[in-house]
Amino acid sequence: MIVAEAPLSTGYLAAEGFETQLREELGNAGPLENHGRLLIAPGPPRPAAWAANTWYEPVRLQIESIAHAAKQLRSIQRNWACHAFRLHRRASLIQAKLPHVAAKPLVFPAAAPTAPLGSWTLLDENTVLAAARCSSPFPHGEARFVEDKSAPPNRAYLKLWEALTLIDRRPGPGERCLDLGASPGGWSWVLQSLGPEVVSVDKAPLAPDIAALPRVEFRQASAFALAPEDIGPVDWLFSDVVCYPSRLLALVERWLQSGLARNLVCTLKFQGATDHAAARRFAALPGSRLLHLHHNKHELTWVRLS
Repeated sequence: MIVAEAPLSTGYLAAEGFETQLREELGNAGPLENHGRLLIAPGPPRPAAWAANTWYEPVRLQIESIAHAAKQLRSIQRNWACHAFRLHRRASLIQAKLPHVAAKPLVFPAAAPTAPLGSWTLLDENTVLAAARCSSPFPHGEARFVEDKSAPPNRAYLKLWEALTLIDRRPGPGERCLDLGASPGGWSWVLQSLGPEVVSVDKAPLAPDIAALPRVEFRQASAFALAPEDIGPVDWLFSDVVCYPSRLLALVERWLQSGLARNLVCTLKFQGATDHAAARRFAALPGSRLLHLHHNKHELTWVRLS
């Protein structure tokens, strides 16, 4: 038997280790129902940057057995990912009776999966909470890639791979990219591999292998000391600069006012307590999207596309 959530509710699955940030972000959403990393809040979906995956309109299924649970889930749709926070053995037996979902690591720049993927969990032995529609195409919002462990100078490249995959947009030949806070060059390596011209800016040098790549121009300077007019028009502005979010916001606003950057992808890095007020100011910029990537740490990724 399917029992719809009444009134309407939404599930928010926190990224691993960031339950506190999500709970703080949803603070005024009403009473929260906690199921491990999954928070259920009353009402329709609301922006939640710290949610790795949002469960839309979850329903409760009363189940009589493992086979009955699987049958009910299959009657709704084919593909399901299990978030098991309790009753792990029972949950794994139910999931084993569902069609296998191949979640192979992507080979960048492959597209994200497009098949519908629902999420479910066991609330108790006889109750499944299930959402046929979720915000992420990846199980639990965890995008995984076949990693390159030799060419990039650090693992920061995975953040950019994930961001570009989720927005389904990438720089290409004939475009010009600006990479602020580029050293040692992980993001510049990603961008150069896609074909555009790359201007890399940092007070610290690039790794020699990255600096030697074709179409990479390095400028040894502070990202905050350069005026947009010093760089000129760019199709893409990228920033992985280590700074307080309020300082990054001033830099972003200066570029937006100049009209010289068409698309922007920036990392907000939090030092100490999470600055939710600064995050809200980024989210309020017109055309913005703010999200916590699977490869983010105590960070959020802000995107604004033309």
